[in-house]
Amino acid sequence: MELGLTGRVALVAGGSSGLGLAVAEELAKEGAHVAIGARDTAKLSRAERRLKELARGQVLTTAVDLKNPDAVRHWVEEVAGRMGALHIAVTNSGGPPPGPATKFELGAYKDAVDSVLLPPISLALAALPYMKAARWGRLLFITSETVVRPVARFALSGFSRLGIVGFASALVQELGDCGVTVNVLAPGYTRTPPVERTAGTNTDGDVDAGLRAMAAHIPLRRVGLPEEFAAAATFLASERASFITGTVQLVDGGASVIG
Repeated sequence: MELGLTGRVALVAGGSSGLGLAVAEELAKEGAHVAIGARDTAKLSRAERRLKELARGQVLTTAVDLKNPDAVRHWVEEVAGRMGALHIAVTNSGGPPPGPATKFELGAYKDAVDSVLLPPISLALAALPYMKAARWGRLLFITSETVVRPVARFALSGFSRLGIVGFASALVQELGDCGVTVNVLAPGYTRTPPVERTAGTNTDGDVDAGLRAMAAHIPLRRVGLPEEFAAAATFLASERASFITGTVQLVDGGASVIG
């Protein structure tokens, strides 16, 4: 299937590892020019080498603190200036600490807002003028399954990421006549480095056993793979998804069906 991504300019936050890198790789394979941003320069260098092996377009990497709105705005301006446009923005950030709602004081909730909720909003607001100018854009917000299926021990995640869903929903009608679509991706357990570390911690270092335990409630009986998530994200970023907006797309192996 031709996705119509050749020559499009895509910016991926948190694109140096995990789900962000997987999405950047898939976009690069489809011919998009890809810019990734993250704080860890060593991870960025490794990701850059990987992307350049796959890319048919340009690759740009930038060290940026996504919690700093001024740094995010400068990054977006730099990418649009160097690549000539900006068509796709993928927001992505690490999750807040796990734990039930009453485990945390008010300060932890404020921290979750600062680290999880506000950076995607900052990035979207910086990117939207370029998408409007192009009359074509795709905003993708990576959240988690907690925005659909409440999980008691991930209280901060559900609280902060539900705000992203609310923001995305508010954008949908406002951008309807601009050629810009807005969608939220809600992954369940996916085999990223943080999930592998958690799996190993819970099973005395036996990562595979830990992953099987994590997947016990998932109808497909396994955790997802980053490339499976990236495939869904890349489709939503494509020309083929031009009539899909305002959705929350679960990529969780059916876990939400059984709660």
